[in-house]
Amino acid sequence: MKRYLKVVIWLMVAAVVVSSAVGGGLWYFWSSSLPYIGNLKDYNPPVITEFYSADGEIIGRFWKEKRIVLPIDQIPRNLINAFVAAEDDQFFEHKGVDYLGIIRAVVKNQLAGRKKQGASTITQQVARLLLLKSQEKKYRRKVREIILSLQIEKHFSKQEILFLYLNEIYLGSGAYGVESAARTYFNKSVSELNIAECAMLGGLYQAPSRYSPINNFEKAKIRQNYTLNRMREEGFITDAQFKEALDTEIIVNETREEENTFDRSPWFSEYIRRYIESHYGTDLLYNGGLKVYTTVNLDMQRKAVAAVQKGLRELDKREGYRGPLGSLQPGEYDTLKNETDEGFKENPPVKDMMVKGIVDSIDDETGQASVWVGSLKCLLTLKDMEWARKPDPDVAHYLGEARLKKISDALKPGDIILCRLDAPVEPDKNVKPDINTEPVESVEDLGDIDNAENADDTEDDTQPFDWTISLEQQPAVQGALFSMENSTGKVRAMVGGYDFKLSQYDRANQARRQPGSAFKPIIYAAALDNGMTPADVILDTPYISSLNPDEEPWRPKNNKQTFYGPTLFRKALISSLNVITVKILKQIGVRTVVDYARQMGIESELSADLSLALGTTGLSLSEITKTYSAFANNGLLAEPYYIERVEDRDGLILEENHPSLKSVIPEDTAYIITDILRGVVQEGTGWRVRALGRPAAGKTGTTDSLWDAWFVGYTPELVTGAWTGYDNMTPMGKNETGSRASSPIWLYFMSEALKGKPVQDFIAPESVVFVKIDKKTGLLASPYSKETVFQSFKKGTDPTEYAPRPEAPKSGNFSEFDMDFNDDKERQN
Repeated sequence: MKRYLKVVIWLMVAAVVVSSAVGGGLWYFWSSSLPYIGNLKDYNPPVITEFYSADGEIIGRFWKEKRIVLPIDQIPRNLINAFVAAEDDQFFEHKGVDYLGIIRAVVKNQLAGRKKQGASTITQQVARLLLLKSQEKKYRRKVREIILSLQIEKHFSKQEILFLYLNEIYLGSGAYGVESAARTYFNKSVSELNIAECAMLGGLYQAPSRYSPINNFEKAKIRQNYTLNRMREEGFITDAQFKEALDTEIIVNETREEENTFDRSPWFSEYIRRYIESHYGTDLLYNGGLKVYTTVNLDMQRKAVAAVQKGLRELDKREGYRGPLGSLQPGEYDTLKNETDEGFKENPPVKDMMVKGIVDSIDDETGQASVWVGSLKCLLTLKDMEWARKPDPDVAHYLGEARLKKISDALKPGDIILCRLDAPVEPDKNVKPDINTEPVESVEDLGDIDNAENADDTEDDTQPFDWTISLEQQPAVQGALFSMENSTGKVRAMVGGYDFKLSQYDRANQARRQPGSAFKPIIYAAALDNGMTPADVILDTPYISSLNPDEEPWRPKNNKQTFYGPTLFRKALISSLNVITVKILKQIGVRTVVDYARQMGIESELSADLSLALGTTGLSLSEITKTYSAFANNGLLAEPYYIERVEDRDGLILEENHPSLKSVIPEDTAYIITDILRGVVQEGTGWRVRALGRPAAGKTGTTDSLWDAWFVGYTPELVTGAWTGYDNMTPMGKNETGSRASSPIWLYFMSEALKGKPVQDFIAPESVVFVKIDKKTGLLASPYSKETVFQSFKKGTDPTEYAPRPEAPKSGNFSEFDMDFNDDKERQN
């Protein structure tokens, strides 16, 4: 018996030795080449890059891991306790490993026959996430994790471990770390979270997708209740706080965070994104946690978008109606109606909302149609769709034949249309017209539709109207706007098209289009610096030019195919006369103007021939708008800039920009051009801008083909350019010039951008004098002058002779009998 006992004892000893040796060997092997825990002191995870507007609002956020790192002292205690209660209730007691927890988990898992409970401490999770970076379920990984956890606890405080943990963990919906999760799920910072919200976040880590309040709110609530119970059991909250948290309503933010920010100024933000990526690299953009402070003014940006969209809708309507979005049979209405009603649950119908509707019935006699917008019955009248003629570029919309005569010429029952909600109909003022409810076709022709459905439709026609609506359509024509401060060059608003979601092409910066007459002020400025004056007389007569005898002669024409004979320099620019501009360009030299344009900031290639007078070279809107700043600033060109500064994640400034103005043309030349361009507004093609009600100068531009329409103008505060046209170079409709198509957009924006601000005027330099001249001859105004104007001149270049009698030879010599002036010259300095 003793012999057998000895054998058993020796076998047990051998087993222990072998097990120890094997275990020790595995321990040694598995623990070799462990990651260096000192790397945790240099914790530098991927962090969100944020763009800010000039007024401090976030306008863009970019990431690969959506994370915002917060110091532990900025994370509220309730949130820390929620994670400790849910994930590791012994965190503040253990030294990295919860041995009792491991034993308890092993027993429960064995009894359950599957893994039912884990035993990883928060410290172990930090080791796995940041050092091992592995989720493999093997003993080797677990051993290494335990060893690292013990080391971490020796070298890092509990607060430091929590800092690493709460900033690193993935909490679903793309959110890494508690700050990003709080913004993602609740649209608030962690500092604003209540106990109920803390508990919901604290319960997420076990299964972020399953417990996501966005994906499954009921399961999220169950997990939240569990976390709150654990917090109460651990003494982190009182019974009263527990009950209050259970009753607290949780409002979940279901909108993607990037949509909340990027949509504020998408064109501007995308321009900045491209710049940062090209200058600092993709990794720094998406992982580096940069803070980019921009110049955009969000209020002005919103007004710019509204102005472009309003102007383009008006222009597009003048082009005609391209037809409905689709067509349905009566039995097919419900699907679209239900979709619209579902949308109304999140975004209730409000005035000016754009929605899809289904034309239900039409009565041409009363000029009214019934339209279903979801379950809302809406009234569409002929007046509210009178613009919807068939597209015809050769017919101007304001002619009588261009107006729609009856609704059925454009629409039929079943048409899906885009419409704008105008106003709800008050019950006591409800319109109940005698609208024909009979379908256009017979019931048999419409297909297999049962009588009950038709009975329902007919019965619905007696329903009072809920809203009045107007017919709309998505513009096919495009536009852009660019606006910057004259005195600084800060770009305050930029719109690159009608809708960024439909097209990301930036027509303010990327497109190169012919500016037409908007280029002419550069030529006239060059002429002033080469000996000409605003009172010079140039003959507006036919001009024929051919550089090559084998080529067809070039005959530039004025817009109205008319020649005006002797014309003042100032009048030629105000009226945008092509032939005179060609003659001026020929006189001072094409190369002179090309060099002058370069000096004024034009960087695009310019055609070095006389066609330059007609603005045939493609320029960007931002480029030509920048050039006009030299006129607004009395010769100082403001270099536009979009970024104030760029900071890295530690606050180190990587880039900082300041206003950059340089003198590019004489101040008197710049002011005289401004004076003449004010005449464009007061007397010429920019007449619509007079409605601004404050000093403004600018120039329209239209290409012969009607491919492009421009208005570039400025006040003492802002210089703004607007462009309209089709991307595919389709000509716009008849008379869609810069004056008609683009200056309204400019006016809509500037009226709102300057609303409530003090009226400023342009200040003339001392080198400029004002002289009252005869509008026809350019000579000093005399009693024989029918029309006069105060015109600015460079000192010493103003006229010295008086306008003669109309029948007398051109002369400035008048006898004392003819006139008796108290002042030798009537002028204003």
